[in-house]
Amino acid sequence: MNQVRHVPVMLQRCLDLLAPALAEPGAVVVDCTLGLGGHSEALLSAFPAARLVALDRDQEALRLSGERLAPFGDRATLVHAVYNELPDVLARLGIPRVQGVLFDLGVSSMQLDEAERGFAYAQDSPLDMRMDQSSGVSAAEVLNTYPPGELVRILRAYGEEKQAKRIVSAVVREREKEPFSHSARLVELIRDALPQAAKRTGGNPAKRTFQALRIEVNGELSVLERAIPAAVKSLALGGRIAVLSYHSLEDRLVKQVFAAGATNTAPPGLPVVPERYQPRLKLLTRGAELPTEEEIAENRRAAPARLRGAQRIREDSL
Repeated sequence: MNQVRHVPVMLQRCLDLLAPALAEPGAVVVDCTLGLGGHSEALLSAFPAARLVALDRDQEALRLSGERLAPFGDRATLVHAVYNELPDVLARLGIPRVQGVLFDLGVSSMQLDEAERGFAYAQDSPLDMRMDQSSGVSAAEVLNTYPPGELVRILRAYGEEKQAKRIVSAVVREREKEPFSHSARLVELIRDALPQAAKRTGGNPAKRTFQALRIEVNGELSVLERAIPAAVKSLALGGRIAVLSYHSLEDRLVKQVFAAGATNTAPPGLPVVPERYQPRLKLLTRGAELPTEEEIAENRRAAPARLRGAQRIREDSL
């Protein structure tokens, strides 16, 4: 299976960011987005004293990664969970604090490469898009049952699609004739609905709509909104977190959480800032770091990646 060896995005930079926190024996690092296990395998190899806890909501990803990480034995604990469930997972495992956390957000290569999962707009496939196929509504159900106003909101908010109204009008008209089930029909409808000028910019015109549907189906932003603060909270003093985002909505959310943690919360005008108001985080990246041109040339999926890192420098005040 060739994509099992798919190269993880910005791998060396992620390892470098987390390294200072993972050298001590007994250090625990959490890979919140296991996928095909590329980052996890690299973490276990690079930090032989560390233990790994890895989460994924996709059962197939867990099975494949389990085979890949088997040589590491009980150093790797794989858990079927969504990443906002991190506090519960750590509590069940009896781990009070961790030294490192990694998020590689977005869709795994396996999900993009398997046509029947319905994530890709480049090939015809069932409109599913669920990362965990054992629960939740599919993209087809969203398209076929959501009120028009809600569909417009989703396309605008999650896809940043300027032509949302045009696309939704066409979807509503077409779904009354026959419900949507496959991606090719949706891609064709989007092409037909867009004005000529909108088709000339930004790659496949269906890209933004597919992104919006995927985020809605998997509740990605609401999950992330809970997950990043929970992950920061789970860090031990000196612990580090690295987050790879793939679109501006994710990156903005990560930026806000990190910025809030790195700011002192004292009322203005205090001559000395008491300990309880001091920042809890130190930013490890200046803004968001981008992949190199060489990396993008080798792995086109790295192109939109944005990496941010932070370190826990103070405990929460009681």
